[in-house]
Amino acid sequence: MLKMLVNGVTLGLVKGDITETEMDAIVNAANTNLKLGSGVAGAIRTKGGDSIQKECDEIGYCPLGSAVITGGGNLKARYVIHAVGPRYGIDPAPEKNLYGAVFSSLMTAETKGLSSIALPAISMGINGFPEDEAAGIIIKAVSDFAEHSPESLKKVVVCLYSDKDLAVFEKAAKKL
Repeated sequence: MLKMLVNGVTLGLVKGDITETEMDAIVNAANTNLKLGSGVAGAIRTKGGDSIQKECDEIGYCPLGSAVITGGGNLKARYVIHAVGPRYGIDPAPEKNLYGAVFSSLMTAETKGLSSIALPAISMGINGFPEDEAAGIIIKAVSDFAEHSPESLKKVVVCLYSDKDLAVFEKAAKKL
């Protein structure tokens, strides 16, 4: 695990299962209709239970580059923040919308008064965002958020699926 302090906010990079993290909130790589399908969303649905999808259905929609929050159901995390990142090569302004999805997630946690959050590699994987570019944008969004001197959110962990993804994010974080 790599740990860095960015303007009073601890940024950690870990390999693991985001649904098992003991944070106030975890982030779901969501779609605009907030349907929990496969990947991170599927794992959240499976482990968190039906209540998360029910809350998503009540919300109904989240714009590209934004985030909304629901309860955590049966997860260790109390909340799930659903961030809508872009599908690379399909959605407009992928860099702007990936940055927006991450920054909105962090602001949602801050507004809710949460102290810790775990993020996945939003828009990578099935959404096809190039790994090096996505890692740089995600790390930049966390760094920029930290520059706003948040009052409550003091721990941000990027939880990665593979050793390869972890190495990509470590390289991006070292450029800070």
